[in-house]
Amino acid sequence: MTALDSLLKGNPEEWLLEEENPSVRYWTLRDIYGKDENDPDVRLAREQIMESYPVTEILKNQQPGGFWVAKEDPYLPKYRATHHQLLILSELGASPSEEIQNTVDLLFEIYQYDSGRFDWKVLKTARGRSSSLIDGECLTGNIVRALIHFGYLHHERTQKALQFLVRVHETGWPCRAYPIDRKKVFPENCYMGGVKPLIALSMVPEEERTAEMKEIIEKEVEIYLENEIFMYLKDERGRRKPKPGWTRFGFPLFYQSDALEVLDVLTKLGVRDERMQKAVDLVLSKQSENGRWNLENTFNGKMWVDIEEKGRQSKWITLKAVRVLNRFYR
Repeated sequence: MTALDSLLKGNPEEWLLEEENPSVRYWTLRDIYGKDENDPDVRLAREQIMESYPVTEILKNQQPGGFWVAKEDPYLPKYRATHHQLLILSELGASPSEEIQNTVDLLFEIYQYDSGRFDWKVLKTARGRSSSLIDGECLTGNIVRALIHFGYLHHERTQKALQFLVRVHETGWPCRAYPIDRKKVFPENCYMGGVKPLIALSMVPEEERTAEMKEIIEKEVEIYLENEIFMYLKDERGRRKPKPGWTRFGFPLFYQSDALEVLDVLTKLGVRDERMQKAVDLVLSKQSENGRWNLENTFNGKMWVDIEEKGRQSKWITLKAVRVLNRFYR
């Protein structure tokens, strides 16, 4: 018996493999059972994903030009606009398709600066396209993450976006919205948004990461470790205290983050450090008697389709929790 066997209740893997949710089944086969894309069960799950209700409902609402809601604003309204749909489709494990190709073409054509950064709105002038503005790199990180999932890692535009993320990194990624009050936080740059570029960099195969990418990953990992994942706020005496929102696990997260998402990317990178233990214990504390986890944070009612019900047992949170624990203890 391994350390994890004694900590994990029930047999959540069997629940995750149920055919009712092909997306969760796909990621379980890939990330927990270690099967590759050519495995018959994996191929079948990917086919079923494209026929599943969340994916079909999202694609049904896509406009003929490859965008959602309005071509002029790929970000608003939040959770229904173009940027959000590309991300959630990638997280659901959707496969490349004509609809997704149309969206990617649009992203590259009018939503990306010459610098590689992706914009919040349509770029209407050549001057705007050459802008060197540095801000909100969570958006660029999330888009790169989706592009890599859909097979665009080696596309010149994706590479340009990766180079941008590397170029503007300074002990984190800057954001004008962070922090609201410098005296109340420890990290210098956007702590929540910084997870997104880190996830994107983690998806670049290790042998293809540049020296600069490896250095940034090392620095970012240390930032999250020194803050014990979710202990990055200061109390009135300057001592560490938890960020309450990061202790409530959600899916999808979009620009938000939580302790489970950070643990997911850290363990994917092979990190096992005692400073992760507080967050790992938090994950274990939320496990029910049958080894499942609940959905605690949600954007339900704001997306094209509600993925799961808040307060109920969640296959997505359980998948992420089991994946993290499996990597950390085994």
